[in-house]
Amino acid sequence: MRFLSWLCKCLEKRLKRGGAASDDGCGDDANDGGDTWDLIFPLQTLQLATNFFSDLNQLGHGGFGPVFKGLMPNGQEVAVKKLSLASRQGIREFTNEVKLLLKLQHKNLVILLGCCAEGREKMLVYEYLPNKSLDHFLFDKRKSSSLDWTTRFRIITGVARGLLYLHEEAPERIIHRDIKASNILLDEKLNPKISDFGLARLFPGEDTHVQTFRISGTHGYMAPEYALRGYLSVKTDVFSYGVLVLEIVSGRKNHDKQLGAEKADLLNYAWTLYQGGKIMDLIDPTLGKYNGDEAAMCIQLGLLCCQASIIDRPDMNSVHLMLSSDSFTLPRPGKPGIQGRVGHWTTTTTSAFTNTTASSATKASGGSSFVEDYSRNSISTSSFDEGR
Repeated sequence: MRFLSWLCKCLEKRLKRGGAASDDGCGDDANDGGDTWDLIFPLQTLQLATNFFSDLNQLGHGGFGPVFKGLMPNGQEVAVKKLSLASRQGIREFTNEVKLLLKLQHKNLVILLGCCAEGREKMLVYEYLPNKSLDHFLFDKRKSSSLDWTTRFRIITGVARGLLYLHEEAPERIIHRDIKASNILLDEKLNPKISDFGLARLFPGEDTHVQTFRISGTHGYMAPEYALRGYLSVKTDVFSYGVLVLEIVSGRKNHDKQLGAEKADLLNYAWTLYQGGKIMDLIDPTLGKYNGDEAAMCIQLGLLCCQASIIDRPDMNSVHLMLSSDSFTLPRPGKPGIQGRVGHWTTTTTSAFTNTTASSATKASGGSSFVEDYSRNSISTSSFDEGR
């Protein structure tokens, strides 16, 4: 009840200020207002809207529960994110996502419409985006033709604008921590919106980084200094964004064993092609016509974002300038950082790291664990000195 009471106050303040952010943290007392309850959805309303969370209405499944399409009594279509009752970490992420999204307003971020918190049931209600997520198009050869080069470049720049807002323009700096294709939703015109803020981290004041032993994210997208050492900064998102850019240009996942040992790891393969002067070989062969200069620039930008050295990675302001300027000269990228080699699991890491290798991580949804071995010598010690 304490969370629901806090949420009502926050939603009421947001409603009164027309969606603008406030620095008060929603901690002050709020006057009762009937309109507030328009943003608190009764469980029964969401049950009816989703046909009692029918499998036919399920849009997908995130790290902390399924997402369903719903039709509200007024005819509005919504997406309902239902926290899994079996999730051990979900309530923290649920509360975190509500708090963060109440502060944010940007065309490249998904819009939170409200929530439901009745008994054990916790749900978030978002605007419905008919084209689901980027991965549904990008990694399906039957649908990828819908993503011509103009659309892909628009998605690349849109995600960059969204991250720039989070890092530099939001009321408080926010690190998303889980930028990936499945967390980029597409509207009816295939414009991108960053979603799923359950793992996001708020950085109040002038803080730029933190050391943490709670590692959460998706392998293949995680920056090495974060996966190995728990060093979290805006450059963590920059690394993930770089991997995403390479996926968008190449039309393939960041790790695909079916492509053979040489091509399996996208980042390593892109780096090999770049060193050999064959970078255009990375471009999705199903694209058809495309802007060669833009495509080459995006590949180089992706590699710049994925450099092992944190200092050498551009911040999102620089990334945005590179994408929007015709005269910007990109520097040569250095060696990319190490990627996780296992799947797309949301993980929590609590073990300490030894001087040689290794981290242990646990699947969020279950109790079984897997072990990843990395060579810490592959990352320069100086790369942990953050520079903005």
